Amino acid sequence: QVQLVESGGGLVQAGGSLRLSCAASGRTFRWYAMGWFRQAPGKEREFLAVISGSGSITDYADPVKGRFTISRDNSKNTVYLQMNSLKPEDTAVYYCAVSRHISSILVVTTLLEYDYWGQGTQVTVSS
Repeated sequence: QVQLVESGGGLVQAGGSLRLSCAASGRTFRWYAMGWFRQAPGKEREFLAVISGSGSITDYADPVKGRFTISRDNSKNTVYLQMNSLKPEDTAVYYCAVSRHISSILVVTTLLEYDYWGQGTQVTVSS
């Protein structure tokens, strides 16, 4: 059974940083892209970043380009999201997810391309 467990969320002041972690089990994760998403109250879940199974390819949504960095450690089955220069509008529940496609180089950005999700971790940025 695939399980994803996020951690690292919390309360931070604007301009601060947080690093989220997502520990995965139940699948050979080096074969799958992994992504980060977020959902703010009253809004749809949105794509933030994705990293290929090999870790060689990444992609980011425009609102977080240059501020967030996705990385992974396949030896630990863990994906990370380093978030810098945080803004109040970054406040949301953050989710990691694993792609449904077996490929070490594929990156996907739409929700439907992911088949397992973590429970989410709250990030709150105060002004």
